Amino acid sequence: MSPRITPLTDPVHGANSRRLAWLASDAESHPVGSAFLRLFDSPDQKHLAELTLAVHPAERRKRVGSALADAAVTAARAEVRRCVIAQAEAGSPGDHFLPAHGFRKVLTLRYTRLPLADTDPAALTRVVERPHPGYRLRSWHGTVPDDLAETFAASRRAMDDMPMDDTDYGRVTWDVDRLRAAARAVEQRGDLLHTVVAVDASDGSIAGFTELVVPGDGRGDGQHYGTGVLPEHRGHGLGRWMKAASIRYAQERHPGLGGLLTDTAESNAPMRQINDSLGYALTHTTHQYQLDL
Repeated sequence: MSPRITPLTDPVHGANSRRLAWLASDAESHPVGSAFLRLFDSPDQKHLAELTLAVHPAERRKRVGSALADAAVTAARAEVRRCVIAQAEAGSPGDHFLPAHGFRKVLTLRYTRLPLADTDPAALTRVVERPHPGYRLRSWHGTVPDDLAETFAASRRAMDDMPMDDTDYGRVTWDVDRLRAAARAVEQRGDLLHTVVAVDASDGSIAGFTELVVPGDGRGDGQHYGTGVLPEHRGHGLGRWMKAASIRYAQERHPGLGGLLTDTAESNAPMRQINDSLGYALTHTTHQYQLDL
């Protein structure tokens, strides 16, 4: 028997995206799966939708996932989206499901973890205190200070050429309002945002940045968000410098933290080299898939 697919009202709406949701139920009205479709609303991403789909293990191979995917793809077409992306861990059921439903693999992501207990504070300090002529480090908690807000927004274009391989991802446009909204979202869910930047000493502008989000209780694992250096400032070791400073901060400020997590495109050789040199170890790999509509 085919599952019943019920559209739901999803209260999770952001300034730059909104979500549609569906619940799959069996003949006795027991939930057996769900799907969420994130619709990007930024000017350069209005062509894009992102699918997140889950089916209870006992209900797989009963066309539950197919019915949910059909509902989401139909909605994406109705929203005049050009493509739908979705992720699955390598070797997982989703890694087989997505290509069987017309999705093609467009990107491989490596997920790595740095165990803080195994990280030598003295070695980190040597990296952080090594001179970088023409640059200085600065950091803050939460929302960007007013005196750096405009240059921080401008520095976000460092991510524009981040390797996305064949993904039709578009470009994320940042301004001060979006930066502040993102920081508020982290704060509202109870987490702590810490940002380290490299400042160009010649004019006070931000040449690069790295962001770290830590659980509010300072336990478990922290998560690196964006790390980027503007093209005109690359080749000076700023990425490793900033990330080392972020790690040292985590060690000193949050002694109960277990480790730091990050994900990097397999094709992003410079960032992989930075992570490897700082001691991050592979935990798993995921594949990003895309369905062209």
